[in-house]
Amino acid sequence: LTCILGFCVQNSYVFTVVSGQAPPTVRIIHSGNACNVEEERHTERVYTIREGETLELTCLVTGHPRPQIRWTKTAGSVSDRFQDSSVFNETLHIQKIQRTQGGRYYCKAENGLGSPAIKSIRVDVYYLDDPVVTVHQSIGEAKEQFYYERTVFLRCVANSNPPVRYSWHRGREVLTQGSDKGVEIYEPFFTQGETKILKLKNLRPQDYANYSCIASVRNVCGIPDRSVVFRLTNKTASPSIKLLVEDPIVVNPGQTVSLVCINTGGEPPPILTWVSANDSLPQRSVVNGGTLTLPSITSDEAGIYSCVASNNVGNPAKKSTTIVVRALNRGRFWITPDPYHNDDNIQIGREVKISCQVEATPPEELTFSWLKNGRALRSSERMVITQTDPDISPGTTNLDIIDLKFTDFGTYTCVAALKGGGIPDFSIDVNISSTTVPPNLTVPRGKSPLVAREGDTVELECLVSGKPKPIILWSRADKEAPMPDGSMQMESLDGVLRIVNVSRDMTGSYRCQTSQYNGFNVKPREAMVELIVQYPPTVEPVFMEMRQGLGRPVVMTCRVLRAHPSRVLRFEWLLSNRLLHAGAFDAQKDETEYTIRSLNKEGWGEYTCNIINEAGAGKCTFQVTGKAYPPEFYYDTYSPLWQNRPRVYGFKLQWTQMNPSAVDRIIAYRLGIRQMGQQRWWETEIPVNATPNKGELMTHNLTELIKPESYEVRLTPITRFGEGDSAIRIITYSREFHCSFEEEAICMFTQDKNDDFDWTQHSAATRDTKYTPNTGPSADRTGSKQGFYMYIETSRPRKEGDQARLISPFFNVAPKNPYGITNPPAYCFSFFYHMYGKHIGTLNAFLKQKGLTTSEAPVWSLSGNQGDRWRQAKVSIHPTSSFQVILEGIRGPGIEGDIAIDDVTLEEGGCRDPPPNISAKAPSLSAHIWLLCVALALSLLPAQR
Repeated sequence: LTCILGFCVQNSYVFTVVSGQAPPTVRIIHSGNACNVEEERHTERVYTIREGETLELTCLVTGHPRPQIRWTKTAGSVSDRFQDSSVFNETLHIQKIQRTQGGRYYCKAENGLGSPAIKSIRVDVYYLDDPVVTVHQSIGEAKEQFYYERTVFLRCVANSNPPVRYSWHRGREVLTQGSDKGVEIYEPFFTQGETKILKLKNLRPQDYANYSCIASVRNVCGIPDRSVVFRLTNKTASPSIKLLVEDPIVVNPGQTVSLVCINTGGEPPPILTWVSANDSLPQRSVVNGGTLTLPSITSDEAGIYSCVASNNVGNPAKKSTTIVVRALNRGRFWITPDPYHNDDNIQIGREVKISCQVEATPPEELTFSWLKNGRALRSSERMVITQTDPDISPGTTNLDIIDLKFTDFGTYTCVAALKGGGIPDFSIDVNISSTTVPPNLTVPRGKSPLVAREGDTVELECLVSGKPKPIILWSRADKEAPMPDGSMQMESLDGVLRIVNVSRDMTGSYRCQTSQYNGFNVKPREAMVELIVQYPPTVEPVFMEMRQGLGRPVVMTCRVLRAHPSRVLRFEWLLSNRLLHAGAFDAQKDETEYTIRSLNKEGWGEYTCNIINEAGAGKCTFQVTGKAYPPEFYYDTYSPLWQNRPRVYGFKLQWTQMNPSAVDRIIAYRLGIRQMGQQRWWETEIPVNATPNKGELMTHNLTELIKPESYEVRLTPITRFGEGDSAIRIITYSREFHCSFEEEAICMFTQDKNDDFDWTQHSAATRDTKYTPNTGPSADRTGSKQGFYMYIETSRPRKEGDQARLISPFFNVAPKNPYGITNPPAYCFSFFYHMYGKHIGTLNAFLKQKGLTTSEAPVWSLSGNQGDRWRQAKVSIHPTSSFQVILEGIRGPGIEGDIAIDDVTLEEGGCRDPPPNISAKAPSLSAHIWLLCVALALSLLPAQR
């Protein structure tokens, strides 16, 4: 035993014969605030929880290497963020769960062995909202009779899960179908029972009263009933409203707009609300009763605003108005040469048309005027001013100059204004002169094709001539390819397209084209610019770690995936910065290799392969090392924790070595341990005498661990290279042993070889259809039909009095000594049992101590039918040495006598709250005295090591 400052490590090192590797298994257990967990159609577990409570699901996994766990969810709601994400943790914890978070949750565990293990559970979130009563009236006239039939419908609706049940009260009177001839209660087919409608036929004086609708989900999850009261009077009426504003309202930007809405009818008094066409009101808006105020309004806040009045009687009343904010927006012009001649130039004696277009709000207030050289211009025979039909080309005016003369040359100004005023005029100047010529586009010499390197900033250029100079539109020749900013077209005023940080996917042909606007209305001029983006070779692997033992060969391969230009010039191999090999790249191959025939210590390090073309170098990096892979802790060790003395405990640490033959032989492990929350590590080395094989379990015992502290353990393999990669795990002290019989190993319980028959591991989901009715459980202790339990099958050939005994693994206690014998430690032994059937025999629990015979009297015993339910048994035991517990089932007088057990627990300390009405039999006083005497005698014998 090696002790380092209070931490003791038992020097044992064990290779197991059985491989430690195992595919994953998974099981979901629940905690948190569940209302119920049940099965549905034998296929899925349903976890019911009340809205606002805490959901907690834990995924218990086995398997080695330790499986990775991932929680995912099916769509419960499009807005549920969990749908697009995963939780990589054993426990899924959702505080204040909402109804939209219900759905099926999956736990997936995988470790690379076999198929992933997946289990699921459906979470059903229960809730009940306050009910709402709406009133509807039906008035019809009968032709043969001179009176009106007046019928009223009261509809009650409440959102809920599970489906709600409704009841109606008139005052204190409970209304039911048939209790009053003037009342009908029914659920219309189209609502599928989700609403309850109260029909009052031919209103009578007694029908004017207070009506209560009570919504109930039968107190599931402790959800209380909810109710609402509606007062029906002879004045009850649906709402009506009036807007005290014009429609539309035309205002200037910056004005404060107030919309006033008033009730003109309705009982109960309607509630007024304002909504906009965008569903949400502007952020700066202020609502005071029926008045909506929009301070300093902007063009973005223009639109339709509606006042809605509701009092749950009839349909809501709604009235709307439109707010129009005056504005003059973008203006543009174009010059059209004489359309009757096939000539794009302006010529004396021919016609010229100048068009001007402005976007205006409201468009009907838009007016245009024309100036020539700053002086007002009126329409005449040679200067014809027209305004285009608003339906064809809104906001457009034309100036036709007939028979152009030298005196017509000058600057023409199009002035746009709004009749209402308050908005600055908008003007556009157009120069007509002998220098006014159509545009022309050319690409400067040497600018196409344009060659650039990836990451550069490039400028694609088209020279544009002409007066006025038009806007240039840039686009890709491949019409489906977007421009660098993601759009399909980009504008340029000077003909230059600037691309920052150019990338390889921007290679291709670019089209520059004149725009029709702010220029000549002629066929667009265009030109093409070819862009070629060069980039260094793309190679693989970018980085690779290569672990290898001394004296073995190492082969490194660097492969070219793509490059531009594709002609690769040369390659070079380096170790650190030392050149190893260089040469011309073989154009017939797409890779280059470097081989180390026999690795030595000087060969460890970082190797770099540079493959170089005109644009730069692509780099493969190889880290050649003799570092060992990390160990993989084994988490499925059965009962790894034991007690040495009352205040300390021990832990069986087990692990396998990942890829043990990849590097030199592991000669030792460095074990580090520290108490959680402390900074200092205590270390020791564990020598390794034999080469571990892949999957073989190694064992090391940690002792002198202080209760109830947790520890962090670090394990590092050591080879001739030095230290390898470490693995870390947490050791937590546990006060209890628990077994739910879910695994095939049944927690290392064993069948007694000297009894009459065996206990059987069983699940209700796989129960034989020919099972004996009226006995045995229909689910495990948690209510799961998928869960397992142990039971005794009492059908033939079993006969009355046959015994089946199930023996637990050994549990260690503090070593015996003459001073502690009078006060042995206490443990609480508990389990759930199911004893249902008219032929139930007896269930016994015995304590068996190491070195002693099994006690004659059971520590717990129960006989006879206990009903079709799981019950819990608890009993305090006081062992003085390592011990086992034995569960014995005895067959009764007939076949309806199946006995089942589940969730066996052993916990330190005596039982605090043993269940009532359980017939437990304690050992007799003489048996206790006999056990104490034998234990005292054994403790006085010489210790054997």
